[in-house]
Amino acid sequence: MRRTVTGTAALLAACLFAAIAAAEPASSLKPAEEFGTIRDETARSVALFEEMGRVLTHPRCLNCHPVGDTPLQGDGMEPHRPAVTRFDESGMGPPAMRCTTCHGRENFAFVGAEGSIPGHEPWHLAPKEAGWVGVPLGEICRQLKDPERNGGRTLDEIHEHNATDGLVGWGWRPGEGRTPVPGTQAQFGELTRAWIETGAHCPE
Repeated sequence: MRRTVTGTAALLAACLFAAIAAAEPASSLKPAEEFGTIRDETARSVALFEEMGRVLTHPRCLNCHPVGDTPLQGDGMEPHRPAVTRFDESGMGPPAMRCTTCHGRENFAFVGAEGSIPGHEPWHLAPKEAGWVGVPLGEICRQLKDPERNGGRTLDEIHEHNATDGLVGWGWRPGEGRTPVPGTQAQFGELTRAWIETGAHCPE
């Protein structure tokens, strides 16, 4: 009987552990309401942005937010192959090698091999002033708030961009061979809204 009880307890423990792991995957984002226990509003705002930073500093975002004119690719953030450049303010490449030369309206899976070519309409680099690779999270935050460096957007428009923009949303549907950003775009939008409502404070 003791062996049976012990075995049953071990099985129940294993099931419980599996259920918790399934409910809280490593790639999840903390929900915005979870930060409500932080009483100091400034500290709560900073904590919310730090959670947003798990998306902003993920390779899916950084690869198209390079410091310079050359995009990166893959989870390893390697230089783009073939070699391309932003060329002008549109960030869509030179006339003879536009981004759309290879990047279509949707992801294109390789036939007979692992991997895919990313796709979305439009497909382009972020503005040069929004280069984030190697930039501290606090500076990324300040850039996002600065109309001179965020495309002239208000904070409400930043929320709209994070919550609904299709190219931002591609990060959660990056195609075969790429790790998606954590959580969901809806969660990212909720974190952005909560960050703005608590004063849009930035990490140091």
